[in-house]
Amino acid sequence: MRVAILEDDPDQAELLKLWLMHAEHTVDCSADAASFLRAVRRDSFDLYVLDWMLPDLSGIEVLRKLRQEMDDYTSVVVVTAKHEEQSIVRALEAGADDYLVKPVRQAELVARVAAVLRRAVGIKAEEELDVAPYALSFANKAVSLNGEKINLTNREFELALFFFRNVGKMMSRSHMLESIWGIENKSVSTRTVDTHVSRLRKKLKLGAENGWVLSAIYQHGYRIERVDAQ
Repeated sequence: MRVAILEDDPDQAELLKLWLMHAEHTVDCSADAASFLRAVRRDSFDLYVLDWMLPDLSGIEVLRKLRQEMDDYTSVVVVTAKHEEQSIVRALEAGADDYLVKPVRQAELVARVAAVLRRAVGIKAEEELDVAPYALSFANKAVSLNGEKINLTNREFELALFFFRNVGKMMSRSHMLESIWGIENKSVSTRTVDTHVSRLRKKLKLGAENGWVLSAIYQHGYRIERVDAQ
C-alpha cells in the first residue's frame, strides 16, 4: 500500500519510513504541512501518517483541511507525543482513524496501519461489491452490468475494483502502476495505464447513461464518480 508521512523530525521520519517499507508499503515523506499537501494533491495514497506538532500547520489543522476543504477521506493515523485523553478525542473527532503516542514501537505501528487499511477496504474476498447497475464478484473476478456479464481480463477486473473501491478520489497513474501492475519505478511509462483505462471505460460502458463517469485528471490520474443517469 502507499503511505504518505508528515513528520518534521528527520530521524523519526526515516525510522517510520524504514518500518513501513519493511512491511512492504511504499512510503513518501514530507517535513512540513505545505509540502505534504502539495504531495497529496498531485498523487494518491492509501493512508496518511500525521505528526501533530509541526513547524507550520499542526497535524490536526492538516487533517481538517483534508476532510473539510479537499474532501479527502483517505485513512489517517495520528502519531504524536501528545498523550492526554483530550488530545486523542480531538484527533478522532477531526477525522483520524487511529492514534499512536510516541515513542512508537515498530510492531504496533505496522499492526495499526494494517488494521486501518483492512477497515478501509471493508470487503472480504468472497463477497461482491454492488455499485448499481454494476456488480463485482471477487470469487469469479467478474463484472456484470444490469445482470449481464462483461468479459474482462484479470488486470481489467483489478483495475475496475481499484476504481470502485476509491469512488470520488483522484487516483494517480503511479498509484495504479504500483497497485495493479506491481511497478514502483516512476520512470516507467504510464501509457499502459491510459490504454487499460480507455479499454475498461468502453467495456463497462461508463457514462451518464449508466450512472458512472470515469474522468481523466490532467497530468495526475483518473477519478470515478456517480452521476445522475437521467
